[in-house]
Amino acid sequence: MSLQETVLMQLRDRILSGEFEPGQRLAEQQLAEQLGASRTPVRAALGTLEQEGLVEANEAGKYLVRRFTPREVADAIAVRGHLEGMAARLVAEHGLPRQLQLDLQACLEEGDAVLAAKKPDYDSYAGYAAMNDRFHGLILQACGNRALQRAVALNNSLPFAPPSAMLPMQSALPQDWDWMRYAHRQHHMLFDALQRGEGARAQALAMEHTEVAQMNMRLALERRAETERVLPAMRLVVGR
Repeated sequence: MSLQETVLMQLRDRILSGEFEPGQRLAEQQLAEQLGASRTPVRAALGTLEQEGLVEANEAGKYLVRRFTPREVADAIAVRGHLEGMAARLVAEHGLPRQLQLDLQACLEEGDAVLAAKKPDYDSYAGYAAMNDRFHGLILQACGNRALQRAVALNNSLPFAPPSAMLPMQSALPQDWDWMRYAHRQHHMLFDALQRGEGARAQALAMEHTEVAQMNMRLALERRAETERVLPAMRLVVGR
């Protein structure tokens, strides 16, 4: 990666890890010193993060860490559902290539194995999250619509919008494991719709699938203190 790309990645990660407070000013010189870079790539990275929606400029042109309302997060998750629904419909209508079928089946089998555990641990959640991201990414990549792919990438830069964003909090309550099983059953149903070439059904299933993420966000807001220990970026979400 170029220096500018490295600085952008580091700043994005620091914001999403909750290192900065919502509304905190991001001073170019201070960030440049912390990251071992000049102000030029830092300024460029802040401009990109403003386009992504993670920072905002005040009247004086200074960059601040953006605050998010619960409604904004819910809207971002809903947008992902609509975009991934369109991607699933396109894949179903184009026909499922053999290699994609095998790759998706491998994801389903991996998820089945993880969820077969009676007492999940951290590695179980990490394994499921990796599988989940791969499953969603395979469908998006196969849809063939580059504008759609860019729109998903931009939307997923917002806090808690990506497919596995809420999974780190899943271990908080026993019933969360049941919700993960439910979400994985939806993966199986979506795969079936893709195989059968049922575009409308695949689209509806992909959109419905994001309701699990919406439910997790509602639970996270209800038990905010507990959630912030495992998801520090929850501090960026202000209000209920």
